[in-house]
Order: sequence, then structure tokens, then C-alpha cells
Amino acid sequence: MDEKVDKYINKQKSPQKEICQKLRSIINKTYPGITEEMRGGIPCYGYTKKDPCGKYYIAALKDHVNLGFTLKGLTKKDQELLEGTGKTMKHIKVYSIEEMDEKKIVYLINSIKEK
Repeated sequence: MDEKVDKYINKQKSPQKEICQKLRSIINKTYPGITEEMRGGIPCYGYTKKDPCGKYYIAALKDHVNLGFTLKGLTKKDQELLEGTGKTMKHIKVYSIEEMDEKKIVYLINSIKEK
């Protein structure tokens, strides 16, 4: 795990801090060995030359956390599960750990994982 990502998460206020920790744990559990690094001021996962934007990102915002996903490898139906207007990445918003849909998150991670 990347120390800069630790610092990013630990400086967040509650509940964003706990949401970020949980999302990070889900990503690492679902995709063991995935690269993790700070890019553009936020934690990014799966960055490679082939995927310069990475596969996933976590962004803590004022009242929620965005978990972003690359659109590469997602079907149109899967993309409908996401929000945003990005051409290469979209996200889901997480307002609390209690309302977090872990099954949906794992599904989306696995849909992109091998692409």
C-alpha cells in the first residue's frame, strides 16, 4: 500500500475517511496486487501504460466519496450503474458505509479487472 494514499485517506474528515478506507479495502481484496498510487491528487488503482487513467479511483468530496471506474470493458448496461458525464471514466457516489453497495462495487471491479 502506498504511503501517500495513507496520508490522503487519513487527512479526510468523517465519514469520508472511513468510506475511503472501506473502498480501498474492497479494491485490494477484490483485486489483490493492484497498483496503488496518487495521481492528480487522488488515489488511483491499476495505472499502467495501457491504462494511463487507471482502472479505479477514490475521491473524497465535501459530503460523499466518489469511486470511479474506467468505462473500458464495461457493457452499456454496466455503464448505466454509474454516474457522470466522463468519456473514459464514471463513478458511483457513496454517502455512508451503511448504504454502500459492496456487491455492486465488487461486480464492477470484476467486470473491469481482466480487461
